Amino acid sequence: MTPPPEIAPITRIQENVLARAERRVLNRLCAAMPKWVTPDKLTALGMVGAVMILCGYLASNANAAWLWLSIAGFILHWLGDSLDGSLARFRKIERPRYGYFLDHSCDGLATAMIVAGIGMSPYVAMDAALLGLAGYLLLSIHAFLTVRVLGELPLTYLNLGPTEVRLILIALTIAFLVFGVPRPVWQGETSFDLIAWGAGLLMIGVFIVQTAGKARLLAKQEPPRA
Repeated sequence: MTPPPEIAPITRIQENVLARAERRVLNRLCAAMPKWVTPDKLTALGMVGAVMILCGYLASNANAAWLWLSIAGFILHWLGDSLDGSLARFRKIERPRYGYFLDHSCDGLATAMIVAGIGMSPYVAMDAALLGLAGYLLLSIHAFLTVRVLGELPLTYLNLGPTEVRLILIALTIAFLVFGVPRPVWQGETSFDLIAWGAGLLMIGVFIVQTAGKARLLAKQEPPRA
C-alpha cells in the first residue's frame, strides 16, 4: 500500500481574549485525564453537547426551563471540542490529516445544529439565525483557504474565538430565560432577531475585509507575469 502523503505543518493563529487562560486550564485538564479518555471520545462528547444544545432550544417551545439543557450542552461542547486536539498534542499522538478532517467536519455539523436550534426556538427567527450560519461558513471557508495558500489556520477574528462565541451564546440564552419571548421592535423584528442579523452581517463584513487583505498579500507574493 502506498503510504499517505505527508501534510505541511499548519501554524495555528489564536489571538482570542481568553487564549492564555484557556490554554492553562486545558493543559491542566490534559494532565489529569485518565488513559481511557481519548481524543476521539472527547470529539464524541463535543457532539453530544451540540445535540443537547439543539434539543434544549427545540424543547424551549414547550417550556423555557429547557434552555438550561442548552447551556449545559455549551459547556460539554467546549470541553470536548477544546480538549480533543489539545489531548492529542499533549500525549504526542497527533494524527494530522485525520484530526484536521474530523475536527472541522464536526465543527460544521455542530454549528449547523446550534444555529438550527436557535432558529427553531421561539426567541430568534430562522432567517436571522441562518444569516449567522452563512457568516460562520464564510469565515470557515476563509480559514481553510488560508491553510492552503499560507499554511496558517486563523482561529480568531476580532480577538474572538470559539470559546468567546460560546460564552456570548450562553449569555444570549440566559437573556432568553430572563426576558422571555420578545415582541417586535422594528419592521417586525425582535431585539434578539436584530442581534442575530447584526452578528451575521458582522461576520460577513469580517470575511470581506480578511479576504481583501489576503488577496493583496498574495498578489505581492505572486506578481502578474509578463
